[in-house]
Amino acid sequence: MNVAIVKYNAGNIRSVINALNRLGVEPVITDDADVLRKSDRVLFPGQGEAGTTMAYLKAHQLDTVIRSLRQPVLGICVGMQLMCRHSEENDTDCLGIFPTEVKRFQPTAHEMKVPQMGWNTIESLSSPLFKGINDGEFVYFIHSFYVADNPYSIATTDYITPYCSALHKDNFYATQFHPEKSGRIGEQILKNFLEIE
Repeated sequence: MNVAIVKYNAGNIRSVINALNRLGVEPVITDDADVLRKSDRVLFPGQGEAGTTMAYLKAHQLDTVIRSLRQPVLGICVGMQLMCRHSEENDTDCLGIFPTEVKRFQPTAHEMKVPQMGWNTIESLSSPLFKGINDGEFVYFIHSFYVADNPYSIATTDYITPYCSALHKDNFYATQFHPEKSGRIGEQILKNFLEIE
C-alpha cells in the first residue's frame, strides 16, 4: 500500500511516521501533486498556526491538490481544522471540505486551561474509522481551537463545551485528537483508516 503524508510547514510528522511504521507501513512525505494523487491513502497531519499554514498550502497549490483527492484522506489536529471552511485563528479561510467553522475555546472557569492538553474521551462514534472501538475510550489532545457540532460529526468530546472531535464527508476523514499519540486506541484508528474501502 502506498501511503503519503502531505509535506507542508507543520510539525509533528515524525510521530505519525513512527505510528505507521509500527503498522508495517513506510509512508512517503511529499508535496508532489502526482505522488499525492496516486497514493492509496493520504494523511494530512500537523501542529501549527492556521494562517501561516494555509498561506503555505496556497503558495504551493497544495490547497487545490488536497481538495481534488479521491482516495481516503485523514486530517489530524490542525489538518482537521484546515479542512473546515473558516478558522477564528487569525481569521483564516481554510480548505472548505467540511462546511463548518473552527472556534477558539472560551474558558468558563479558571481550572479550564487552554490549550486542552492531555487525555479525554471520544463519544457518539459512528464511522468505520472507529471499528472495534467503544464510546468512552481515551485519546490524546492538544489544541486551543475546536469544531462545533455539525452534520459531519462522527465523534464528540466535552471540554469547556461539547464539540466535534472527528469528521467524515465522502473520502475525507479527520480527527482533532492525535491517533499517533493515543496508544492502542490510536493505533486501531490508524489501522482502520488504512483498511477503509
